[in-house]
Amino acid sequence: MKIPNNVLAFAGDSNLAPYKMFADYFAHYRSNNGTKGLEYQTTTNVEGKEVTISFAEKEEKMNAALRREIMRVAGVTDISQFPLETWSTHPMLKWATFAVVSAMIDMVLPDTIIESVGIYSEVRTIGWGDSAAFDVSPRDLFVVSKAGRSKRTTELHKQFKGQVTILPEPREMTVFVSLMKVLAGKESLAEFVAKMTRSFEVALSYDVYSAFVTAMAAVSNHATLGLRVAGYSQDEFVRLSQTVSAWNGGAKAVAIGTQRALAKILPANANYRYDIESDFVKIGYLRNFQGTDIMVLPQVADYINPFGLKLADDKVWIVSPSSQKIVKVVLEGSTLSYTSDVYAKANLLQTSTLIKSWGMGIATNSVAGQIGVA
Repeated sequence: MKIPNNVLAFAGDSNLAPYKMFADYFAHYRSNNGTKGLEYQTTTNVEGKEVTISFAEKEEKMNAALRREIMRVAGVTDISQFPLETWSTHPMLKWATFAVVSAMIDMVLPDTIIESVGIYSEVRTIGWGDSAAFDVSPRDLFVVSKAGRSKRTTELHKQFKGQVTILPEPREMTVFVSLMKVLAGKESLAEFVAKMTRSFEVALSYDVYSAFVTAMAAVSNHATLGLRVAGYSQDEFVRLSQTVSAWNGGAKAVAIGTQRALAKILPANANYRYDIESDFVKIGYLRNFQGTDIMVLPQVADYINPFGLKLADDKVWIVSPSSQKIVKVVLEGSTLSYTSDVYAKANLLQTSTLIKSWGMGIATNSVAGQIGVA
């Protein structure tokens, strides 16, 4: 498990257990809410026997670990010294609660983004106030000229790298939680943190996907040489796969898209047959077609449009994951948080605002193609 440097600096080597526990808990939380991909622990060894760990057990242990970590960061050793009503106004406990929450988000956010959009994007973490510069090398080769036997040199050649700079921009999310209920164990802080993390993850993945789609909509649609094809045909699918692989230095091309879009990638011969045990029946698409591997992009809910879906079901993209990624994503610094005073509002509502900065851009020498499958 890769632990971000800012989490290491915040927790220290001896206090990483709650953050590793949250990474496992969050992966289980995502799986329970329909998003697979990240691995999590399902069993534990008790007296030499493998025992299944339920999500409810993990949540209970995670909440207890969170309370201990909050008190450690706040410098509080025993909350039984005063009533909960008194502790709920403790300024250090309020600060520590969302300082720990911010560190938990930073612990898992990079990995979740890589898991969801990593096939076409690269994620880099930088410090606060920094910018990220990506070098883009030319993909062309040098010209080889026919020469005479008495000629010392031919035309001079040199290539120069380009550079793309990405500046992160802050995003904010304001939430509120009852510190008294958290301390009393009546409100699940673990679930609350998981939902905040999921919210940042979805917002960031939306931006990455939008940048990718915008870039692919701008590629050439030349009738015979273009990388963007309006309508699907088996011949054009093979041509695009060959083109992408060849122009990426032989890196293997992979077709990606939603399950609904990939279901349209079928042989030109309408007389094909498939049985009930075939991949097409079991998973809804072919795993490999005409020598090109096919990978599904899990569909994402579009929370702005009720019951809408974010990823296009009428396009399939052909990329080379082993070459330079199309979209570069930059995460700036750690997650910041600030909490309002407990008596700042007339209704005694206490809010906390979390700030996470990111930016993205197209910085690549890689070639990718798009084919419409409507």
